[in-house]
Amino acid sequence: MNLKLTCLAVALASLPAAVLASSHREAPFIATQPQVDASDFYMFMSYETNRDGYVTLIANYDPLQDAYSGPNFHSLDENAVYDFHIDSNGNGRSDLTFRFRFDNRDKNLTVPAGGKPQAVPLINIGAITATDQSNLNRTETYSVEVMKGESVAWRGQSLLNMANGSGVFTKPVDNIGNKSIANYEGYANAYVYNVKIPGCAAPGRVFAGQRKDGFVADLGGIFDLVNLNPLGARDSTPNALTQKNVTTLALEVPATCLGATKQQPVIGGWTTASEPRYRVLNNADKPYSFADFVQVSRLGSPLVNELVIGLKDKDKFNGSQPNQDKQFLSYVTSPTVPVLLNALFGTAVPHTPRNDLVSVFLTGVQGLNQPAHVTPAEELRLNTSIAPTPAASQNDLGVLANDLAGFPNGRRPYDDVVDIALRAEAGALCSTTIGTCGDQTADPNNAAPLTDGARAAGATAATSQVTGKISAADTYLDHFPYLNTPVPGSVTPAVAAQ
Repeated sequence: MNLKLTCLAVALASLPAAVLASSHREAPFIATQPQVDASDFYMFMSYETNRDGYVTLIANYDPLQDAYSGPNFHSLDENAVYDFHIDSNGNGRSDLTFRFRFDNRDKNLTVPAGGKPQAVPLINIGAITATDQSNLNRTETYSVEVMKGESVAWRGQSLLNMANGSGVFTKPVDNIGNKSIANYEGYANAYVYNVKIPGCAAPGRVFAGQRKDGFVADLGGIFDLVNLNPLGARDSTPNALTQKNVTTLALEVPATCLGATKQQPVIGGWTTASEPRYRVLNNADKPYSFADFVQVSRLGSPLVNELVIGLKDKDKFNGSQPNQDKQFLSYVTSPTVPVLLNALFGTAVPHTPRNDLVSVFLTGVQGLNQPAHVTPAEELRLNTSIAPTPAASQNDLGVLANDLAGFPNGRRPYDDVVDIALRAEAGALCSTTIGTCGDQTADPNNAAPLTDGARAAGATAATSQVTGKISAADTYLDHFPYLNTPVPGSVTPAVAAQ
């Protein structure tokens, strides 16, 4: 670690936080459109063995899935597009976009009933394996288009399967249950693809499919006027999402292929989903649409739209671009959450303007993850020159705990962004190092260790520590796609016919 980063880590370690959290059902419109609701975005240096120099990008959509949500389960919207955006020069614009499109086809499987073949109402009529999907009633496939800036020449450039040269990939069906899919993790692993990336010499990896929701929070307590003990133990409350799944889009790409260089190692990232401007139901099997898309979901740093942007502007934020974020500046410099925390718990309200939050929220922290020439814009920013921390050594408070490979330098699944957010909103970052709070250069709440009480077990099952009300299920993988096996719809093993 160089001297500048060491000094920065010491300065941050004397404070208790960074900023922001997650984004489930955060805006009025998107709450009605779960298939295009981005709930979490992760961007970090891959810490899987032998993946040095790779960046992992993960976007979760369709949050709060119950595992037993049959008979249709959770397909993504084949009329929508799902994008990963990379800003490689700090100007708040997408220099590289990875666009996912999905295609869902019903097979119309039948069984003999009443002397004739009758279409079945279920998604499967027998057991499913990676090598035999004949009993599956719907196939879900996708493609990933790679676009550079506004270049027309880069339209139509696709990720290609290294095994067969195809640009079409299969999404595994959701975890229906143990009788339908006996070994779901082995089944899903068959759909992790090594891919050739246009313009990139080294191969990458891609996966799209259901995973266990990696976000950990006492959601009910948070939205019930922060009905929790903010100075209690970090393991005092059960995670509200332990039994919830999400649909995950995951990419692993060499950092150099994302535009990172030795001179400019910081990249910014965010995910968006867009729907057709016009959609007509023609009473056929599927709707059709025109090609004009409208962005309806946006997520970079977590919980921005959920707890920072005012209710009247939430839909507007979801449809905006990072280089337009000046219009939301007052929500950052004069945030409302500290006022609410003061009313509920008597914590001090930091003075404004909140330059500390501007630094982390809009520009990146100087000396950690701020680009050389930055346009203030809300993005998740990652310094690719900082080596990843091995899973066994990760600290869920990230940079706060001298783990510079964690949030707010990118975001890993294990990072406890809720605790970090509560502390930051209360003024934990007020300093000359990060940014002042009006005329204040120190935390007005004296490093109060605010928490929602919910915490993940660990970065992997092997390194988990289960104490208090922590669930052992709230852990992660130490390899791509990092989020854990989804909760099965039925945990009962296959029962033999009587």
